[in-house]
Amino acid sequence: MQKIPMTVEGAEKLRKELDNLKKVERPRIVAAIAEAREHGDLKENAEYHAAREQQSFAEGRIQEIEGKLGNAQIIDVTKMPAGDKVIFGSTVNIINLDNDETVTYKIVGDDESDVKSNKISYQSPIARALIGKEIGDIVVVRTPSGDVEYEIDDVKHL
Repeated sequence: MQKIPMTVEGAEKLRKELDNLKKVERPRIVAAIAEAREHGDLKENAEYHAAREQQSFAEGRIQEIEGKLGNAQIIDVTKMPAGDKVIFGSTVNIINLDNDETVTYKIVGDDESDVKSNKISYQSPIARALIGKEIGDIVVVRTPSGDVEYEIDDVKHL
């Protein structure tokens, strides 16, 4: 099985969610099922069916997270020698050469990506264009509205 790259923060976030599902949600759902069973006939018991559906979702998510963590290659970019090259986990400042706008992105795993927080998946077109390049390099990113040129202004291992 192929290892999935993940930052330390991404792995920690998944572990916290897993912990919450196992220690808080699972017992709450089990209690809700037990309480709904006491109401009698299970065929027409909406609370019972809702609780069973929640249980199915929670157990599925637990398995999904355990699988992801089991296949994760956790990369701690702060332990890598600082350099000018863009790598997985880097925080990169780029300048759009068309309008001089500066944008900062952190290159993360698929599950961690969040455009609102400027965290982009290493598989996104912009990250693929940046990885392996260095400060001062110009990269071309294909977008639906055409090619955009960016200059790599800074690379940090935060």
